[in-house]
Amino acid sequence: MSAPSRIAVVGASAAGLSVVEGLRRGGYAGQLTLVGAEAHLPYDRPPLSKQLLTGEWESDRLPLRGADAIEALDLDLRLGTAAVALDTDRSEVTLADGSRIGYDALVVATGAAARRLPGTEGIAGVHVLRTLEDALAFRTELRAGPRLVIVGAGFVGAEAAAVARRAGAEVTMVTDAPVPLADALGPQLGGMLAEVHREHGVRIVAGAPVEQVLAEDGRTTGVRLRDGTTVAADAVLVGIGARPHTSWLDGSGITVGNGVECDATLYAGSGVWAAGDVASWPHPRAGGRVRIEHRTNAAEQGLAVARNILAGPGAAVPFDPVPYVWSDQYDLKIQVYGRTRDADEVRIAEGGLADRRLVALYAKDGRVCGAAGVNMPRATRGYRALVADCAPFPGGEAV
Repeated sequence: MSAPSRIAVVGASAAGLSVVEGLRRGGYAGQLTLVGAEAHLPYDRPPLSKQLLTGEWESDRLPLRGADAIEALDLDLRLGTAAVALDTDRSEVTLADGSRIGYDALVVATGAAARRLPGTEGIAGVHVLRTLEDALAFRTELRAGPRLVIVGAGFVGAEAAAVARRAGAEVTMVTDAPVPLADALGPQLGGMLAEVHREHGVRIVAGAPVEQVLAEDGRTTGVRLRDGTTVAADAVLVGIGARPHTSWLDGSGITVGNGVECDATLYAGSGVWAAGDVASWPHPRAGGRVRIEHRTNAAEQGLAVARNILAGPGAAVPFDPVPYVWSDQYDLKIQVYGRTRDADEVRIAEGGLADRRLVALYAKDGRVCGAAGVNMPRATRGYRALVADCAPFPGGEAV
């Protein structure tokens, strides 16, 4: 089967860029359109809660490729205008500016949007952390050394707490979970990280859902918890996860659940593929459908889609990665391979919680499904093969 003569990629972040680069490297010489809702060239998002937020980097270090490299891809580049509708019968994408783009193959790489607390739109001092503009606005807020409430205790919230303490902010982290980061790393490692945050002056309020963000004269004054208590604040950062950006696909006939529902090869039907945070697919080793919001997954998935488009549906191969995510908090470097959230057993393979240097292995049904390391990067990488092979769970110190 010959390659499509027109390919459109909607979403100009890491996944979308990876698709168009993979297509060109694979020899694709046809018409290639890249659409991005943001006006920026594709940029890296992990530094938003790390180097950019601390001020170590400025925004000019974020682009994934320079303008010359983008130009060399020979793209019809449409930045600063979002896709608003898809007509699969006509093989046509409609953009916010009214223009239409025809395609023979389409890749949905629109990513995800930060979840917001209801009723917070338009309240000054309430922030999320997903885009470059979000990060710059929050960085400006931190320079005043505010009383900051962080709603949510995932990686983004925890990283922001560490940066905010360095900036001199008074930080309270509020989470409905019993232990911060326990959903990602388990209660023992989560508890260790919570203790590190407390040692750096972060107040943690756990098991306490936020009922409302309080405001006066259009600016936040804090939050009220479900039990009626209030926490005063000059600024609030909402870090309660993200939702896949799929609303523009309404009425298109593309199946959408928790993201664009693809088959194992990332094909969603009707000439449409998906990659990155927006893609949901049956992971061969996870035992079910997954959607992964990791930077490395976006790049790997984009390349996989490019290869599968060029191969054709009959020769496309399943996407079967070992997911990887990292987090920097104070002097801790945390690395995670595989999937840890569904584990039913956790053991320390090297190091220990007391030293805050360790590698923990996670298992489900007696097989290794993930590995997490704290300040042991080389050793942690060594366990990736066990995760990839779904190896029998070895012995070690149970936690």
